[in-house]
Amino acid sequence: MKFNQVFLFLLFILQPFLGLAQIARTSEQDSVLADRQRKTQLDYEQMLKQLSIQHLRAGVNGSNPQASNAANYDETKANIYPKLPEVLQLNNGKPVDSKRTWYYHRKPEIIEDFEREIYGRVPDNIPPISWEIVSKEHKTMAGFPVEIQKLIGTVNNQRFPSVNVNLEISIGFRTDINKPVPAIMEFTWIFPPGMNRPTPPTNEVPWSEQVIANGWAFIQFNPTTVQADHGAGLRSGIIGLMNRGEFRKPDDWGALRAWAWGASKVLDYLENLPQIKYTQVGITGHSRYGKAAALAMAMDSRFAIGYICSSGAAGLKLYRRNFGETVENVAAKNEYHWMAGNFLKYAGPLQWNDLPIDAHELIALIAPRPMYIGVGGNGDQWTDPYGMFLAAKEASPVYELLGKKGLVSTEAPKINEALIEGNLAYRMHDKGHVTGPNWPNFIGFTSRFFDQVDAKKTKVRKQKSLSKN
Repeated sequence: MKFNQVFLFLLFILQPFLGLAQIARTSEQDSVLADRQRKTQLDYEQMLKQLSIQHLRAGVNGSNPQASNAANYDETKANIYPKLPEVLQLNNGKPVDSKRTWYYHRKPEIIEDFEREIYGRVPDNIPPISWEIVSKEHKTMAGFPVEIQKLIGTVNNQRFPSVNVNLEISIGFRTDINKPVPAIMEFTWIFPPGMNRPTPPTNEVPWSEQVIANGWAFIQFNPTTVQADHGAGLRSGIIGLMNRGEFRKPDDWGALRAWAWGASKVLDYLENLPQIKYTQVGITGHSRYGKAAALAMAMDSRFAIGYICSSGAAGLKLYRRNFGETVENVAAKNEYHWMAGNFLKYAGPLQWNDLPIDAHELIALIAPRPMYIGVGGNGDQWTDPYGMFLAAKEASPVYELLGKKGLVSTEAPKINEALIEGNLAYRMHDKGHVTGPNWPNFIGFTSRFFDQVDAKKTKVRKQKSLSKN
């Protein structure tokens, strides 16, 4: 027999066994999913019990406009709670009229509200991380020689040895540049087996290649290596390690805060990496990772700039708006693990208007650092594009108090029209729930700030040199 005939014959003989193997794999996957759902339900119920909540309001349906609980996409019905918390007013009612009052009094108040009620508190005394380069690859990207290092960061687990936490990152930088360069860190989507990542348009250059072409480095960080993206994982990962495998308390951190913490630990590592300009590391994330990227910037002032993509509720969308995703959706069983347990109260006995904060105050915590808000104009309504613009507009007075421009317009721009003149940028591209169309514009926006830092340092060096002569 010829080779192809032998192959077909063997395939015919083995087909039943291959089918059995596929059935076994499917059965195993179903079993894992069922176990995850059971553990999530258990964790969810115990948190409701801790909060003395019997019932939560249902979320809205964003995919079926005919559903009885269909999401609202009518702007005239969106602002049911138009009055937002005053970002420049202390809890005692006094105005915030100076940088000192902002940094020493108002900003700590806002952080406390976010940690207690929204994202949860990071525990004290988290064990150290030991980093190891596990592989190096040399390749050509955008026509330049690049080295990509893959690393594992192992968290010391003596506190609770049955839980292992190993952060996974990749760092890519050009080998033809012999000085530290700026870098962009991405919360990277790692899709489960059998699920293919959406294919970008053939004419779209990957963001990592655009960054490399600009002379910068890229960091890809897998956040689920810090904390799993489901409720069943709350007793493992870094949250489970710190809780010694027990259930969370209502103000304990959720996955978003854990992912943000992980990004800060990567930044710690970059501080001593000679290829990276530590003071010029930006961060980006899309969708749920957009929420995490915004939170990372808000809680760690070392991040120099951010590209926050389609973050929606629990990100940069105003909580008090009834448009697309709502508080109730985030508090549901498939998303509640992102948040502190206390957040569930606002989908139960309390209303959105009872929240002590709103998304404009998350942006205010980032001020005066530059941030680029990106969203899709066609097919991204779930994230409430206009609600994110409004949040940026309401945060702009904080930028101005701190001596920088926020948004340069009070009117939302048209699709594909960018507002990039201030330190707060906003652009709604003409595609859907994707990041690619905004990358070239974001890189241009970022270059301006990185160049400013370089020019300032050069000026300081010249002044020091003159003073010595």
